[in-house]
Amino acid sequence: MTRRPWARRVSVTAVSVAALAAMAAPAHAATTTTSTAAAAAKVDYATWQKDCQAVMDQALPYLKDRIAAGKPGEKQAIVFDIDNTTLETDFGFSFPQPANKPVLNVAQYAQQHGVSLFFVTARPGIIEEPTEWNLQQDGYDVSGLYVRGFLDLFKDVAAYKTAQRVDIENKGYTIIANIGNTASDLSGGHAEKTFKLPDYNGQLS
Repeated sequence: MTRRPWARRVSVTAVSVAALAAMAAPAHAATTTTSTAAAAAKVDYATWQKDCQAVMDQALPYLKDRIAAGKPGEKQAIVFDIDNTTLETDFGFSFPQPANKPVLNVAQYAQQHGVSLFFVTARPGIIEEPTEWNLQQDGYDVSGLYVRGFLDLFKDVAAYKTAQRVDIENKGYTIIANIGNTASDLSGGHAEKTFKLPDYNGQLS
């Protein structure tokens, strides 16, 4: 039987979705015994959204001032984590995963004012393409997406993420903010200011 081209695309998409479901959680999440389903049950969605909004209510005024104060020729950038930062990973699986609205609103303000958005994630490279497509579908302008290659899987997550920010700086960007929900997203410097979203003591990946 001849297989139709669209059938192959559906099959590839299904594999990509399955891979996202299996591997979206960063490596450091493996150290906790709290499953994704349990985490979602313990932290209700409305509370999470309220707490994320509270952090973004601090980030937006800072970004407005910092963007306006940019020097001529300065290439401003923001670095974002993905899981439970830019995307709603732990609150029911679907594909594409919905954007975390408080973060999306801040990201869209920044991108509308000439700031480049970079995404540094512990997700493995095998799901790079569906991850980038997901971000774009949700309204993020992706200037760069950093995922872990094979050798990166054996590195400390915080060190890996710091190295990616160094790479962004080496491309001539000033990282005016780094936004994530875990300590490994934000440690190591190479950002003018950090904003931590809630992870409720590791309940969220």
